[in-house]
Amino acid sequence: MSLALDFTSPAAAPAADRVTLFADVILPLPLPRLYTYRVPYELNDNVVIGGRVIVQFGAKKTLSCIVAAVHEHAPKEYQAKYILEFIDDAPVVTQPQLKLFRWMADYYLCTLGEVINAALPSALKLSSESRIQLHPGFSREENQYPLSAQEALIVEALGAPEESKALTFTEVGDLLGITSFHKVIKSLMHKDVIFLFEHTADKYAPKVVKKVRLAHLFIAEASIEQLFGNLASKPKQLDVLLKYLQRVPVHQNEHANQQGIEKAALTSSPHLSASAVNTLIKNGVLEQFDVIVSRFPLENEPTAQLHFALTEAQTAARDEIMAHFGEREIVLLHGVTGAGKTEIYIDLIRKALESGGQVLYLLPEIALTAQIVTRLLRVFGSRLGVYHSKFSDNERVEVWNGVLSGRFQVVVGVRSAVFLPFDNLSLIIVDEEHESSYKQYEPAPRYNAREVALMMANFQGAKTLLGSATPAVETYYQAKQGRYELVSLTKRFGEAGMPDIELVDTRKAREKKTMHNHFTADLLGEVERTLGRQEQVILFQNRRGYAPVVACQDCGWIPKCTNCAVSLSYHKHSHELRCHYCGYHDPMVSKCPACGSRAVKTQGFGTEKIEDDLKIMLPQANIQRMDLDTTRAKNSYQQIIGDFEQQTTNVLVGTQMVTKGLDFANVSLVGIINADSIIHYPDFRAHERAYQMFVQVSGRAGRKGKKGKVIIQTADPTQVIFDKVIRNDYAEFYNYEIMQRQEHGYPPFMRIIKMTVKHVEQGLGEQAAIMLTQELVERLGRAAVLGPEAPYIFRIRNFYLQEITIKLDRAHTALKWAKEQVCAAMDVVKDQKEFKQARLVADVDPM
Repeated sequence: MSLALDFTSPAAAPAADRVTLFADVILPLPLPRLYTYRVPYELNDNVVIGGRVIVQFGAKKTLSCIVAAVHEHAPKEYQAKYILEFIDDAPVVTQPQLKLFRWMADYYLCTLGEVINAALPSALKLSSESRIQLHPGFSREENQYPLSAQEALIVEALGAPEESKALTFTEVGDLLGITSFHKVIKSLMHKDVIFLFEHTADKYAPKVVKKVRLAHLFIAEASIEQLFGNLASKPKQLDVLLKYLQRVPVHQNEHANQQGIEKAALTSSPHLSASAVNTLIKNGVLEQFDVIVSRFPLENEPTAQLHFALTEAQTAARDEIMAHFGEREIVLLHGVTGAGKTEIYIDLIRKALESGGQVLYLLPEIALTAQIVTRLLRVFGSRLGVYHSKFSDNERVEVWNGVLSGRFQVVVGVRSAVFLPFDNLSLIIVDEEHESSYKQYEPAPRYNAREVALMMANFQGAKTLLGSATPAVETYYQAKQGRYELVSLTKRFGEAGMPDIELVDTRKAREKKTMHNHFTADLLGEVERTLGRQEQVILFQNRRGYAPVVACQDCGWIPKCTNCAVSLSYHKHSHELRCHYCGYHDPMVSKCPACGSRAVKTQGFGTEKIEDDLKIMLPQANIQRMDLDTTRAKNSYQQIIGDFEQQTTNVLVGTQMVTKGLDFANVSLVGIINADSIIHYPDFRAHERAYQMFVQVSGRAGRKGKKGKVIIQTADPTQVIFDKVIRNDYAEFYNYEIMQRQEHGYPPFMRIIKMTVKHVEQGLGEQAAIMLTQELVERLGRAAVLGPEAPYIFRIRNFYLQEITIKLDRAHTALKWAKEQVCAAMDVVKDQKEFKQARLVADVDPM
């Protein structure tokens, strides 16, 4: 039996005085409009704006969606179906969130459904493919809630908790033989009998701690004395028992024994034996049991108050920020690397919490959260939540609900944290606000978390602090124009001075034959001297993998991705050729498939090759690598950073992950292996990004009083940008860059929308792009529209690309009108039969 749903009214015909309600819902689908459903009369009092309901969409699909509005107007275009079930008694999406989501859909030219789909953790989104499984903590014998016949049938079908099967919603409908089964599922969830998960995600695995307690038989004092006698000839078991009794006062507090202690605590000392613990459990002296605990530390502990004194410069900056907040909503804190901005942030967060508000602290990289969260936990304890993509879906739901309930008053997170259900924000901090990591590229909404944070603050009456040593040109321009207030920190914290920066000419080194693989003698010698002083080194190369290119030395053959117009990069660890755009991979070849030659060699170098070469040249060094390949696992960031902080590792090789705000006391040398690859990039922001990256990575050196040194390897030391980096002269860099932007019509003087046309057939993609360009020119004028043209990488994931750039005046009314014209032009192209398969993507404010 398939899941068939009956949409006739579940109640008798309403009386004349009954009110028929309709709900506009946001489906997690890219639909241009909201969809309207009818509320069953007997559930009129249950409908909650911001709550989830289950509806049927299409012939068989059931989805959960968010109620956006409730009214009495039936849709004219179609007959409204009934809502099947109400999931929530209270909103899971707040009114401020709904307002923000509408703005995001409008500003970033996407649908409200796409915003909701990106915003909600998967565990809050249900569909006909959602699955249920027995909760690991459920026990049939100890279950305190009676089960109905239908509930018992589902539990029986799921099997034993330790090897529970999973059932889809469709299978539940088949099992019960009814169409409206969602109430049964909801009831089982409330009783903690089952949990939900999506078939595309990992199964729910609650954090379980194994604990032990003394068996009730031995609680009496006489029984313990007898137990000691029995274990007299078994010293290892006796040691374990003594350890337990030291930790748990069983005579004074029987409840403490009931709570027990973690099993791991009994083996924490070297002389305690894990096998002795297991023997005591086996013999019934100790009882082992599992406890499901929060995934977040310090849940029940009091807030740890860590007090520190701000320096005179930090205090002055803090006071200046507070004074500006009295007049302006947005302040830019421009402080050199190592100036102690984090301490100022912590002080401002503490003051915001004292006033009863919520705080959002945004960071550009998960790697940064790993280091900063430890510091913040010591200050804010259980009031602090953490939110980023390495968390499991259930952990994200825990933070979401924690914000809703008020448990988490401060949240530290990456860009997706802007979606959390805040409703009483008083402060938003955007650290390293210049970072391109705040920009979402795929899928829609293609938002910039910095801009979304500014709008959140505007909607909720909060203050926003933007912080950076190298502000984005657009941000600094707003500060210079007086739209933002500007506060500067020009000196490093404590006694630390700015590092010395030295340029090394790789072209001359090659002529003199003094290069060691990809290292000049200057850099390699400085690394050896630094390690000799027991100090640490960071080496930066903005390309991962072992070698970017593999080529046949005889015929010139280069392995290409089958889906993208790029060459495959060699990764030595997995001994495979990999595409960094779509993930396609092939085994490494030893013989050229074109000419049969064995002269297949790697060219260029990435972080993996640098790590490999260093291990040969510096066998005494402990080297680790931090890039996308080594940080895929959930806790890999913490592990790598923890090892480096504890000086288990003394050389850290990495991509741009190592440039972003990390704070290591013992780093005195930073090496930039290949600066030229960053500067020479076909983008109007290339010099800005290069300056920011060089200054930021240089700022990792000499932060705690030790004199730092930075060596930049380049084939062209005469580049103008290097002089500005060496003198750490942001103002001069900004003045030069802003003149270039004004002359050529780039942000902040113009708004840019990048249109991308994608098609599996190159010819049809080009035709669609030409038609879209013509429509845009008719509406916006030739001067505003550039293109179409194929990008440098013209094929990704089997789609051929064409790009169109639209430059618009910054006036709000003109921008709104222009976006309407862009949408109209896209609709014209989409209406053409031959272009039905074309994908039209609008990226507002691309980076």
